[in-house]
Amino acid sequence: MLMTPVALLQDLLARSQEDVVFISPASTWLTEKWDSESEIKTRIEVARSAFQSMKKVLTSCRLNIALRKRLLHCYVWPILLYGCESWTIKEDLRKRLEAFEMWAYRRMLKISWTQKVTNEEVLRRVGSQRELWKTVKKKKVAYLGHVLRKDRYGLLLLIMMGKVTGTRRIGRKRKSWLRNIRE
Repeated sequence: MLMTPVALLQDLLARSQEDVVFISPASTWLTEKWDSESEIKTRIEVARSAFQSMKKVLTSCRLNIALRKRLLHCYVWPILLYGCESWTIKEDLRKRLEAFEMWAYRRMLKISWTQKVTNEEVLRRVGSQRELWKTVKKKKVAYLGHVLRKDRYGLLLLIMMGKVTGTRRIGRKRKSWLRNIRE
């Protein structure tokens, strides 16, 4: 669901000032914790509404499953994966992304939750493996290669490698973007 600038401003004013730090024009929400959780949840819901708007085509039995899967990858996944190169994805968020992928495949095949069909069976019927997480990892590695090759991204490279001067707070380190790629 796309919001008009007036609706976006009203939504921002409705939130408390501690919640939202910054909104970019690309509808990226940065919270006080500076994590990607709210961004990923928002992207999943926007992609879900895009799927629902194309429901007739994506669930049509007249089209074979390979074509419907290509339509899903062409029209819904780009909405979901917009800006995924910058996300630091924790385990629970990775599971949310995989759950969205399975949700989309189940809707395409018109499988109800009461039918008790396993995820492996759904993937077998679709004729693929889990691809969404692999796509996210591939995009993040491509972005890292882009940053490593360019000289003008010196500051960004220092930040990504964690070579910023100063002290950090006590406790376990937060999961960094680079550590997220290494996994």
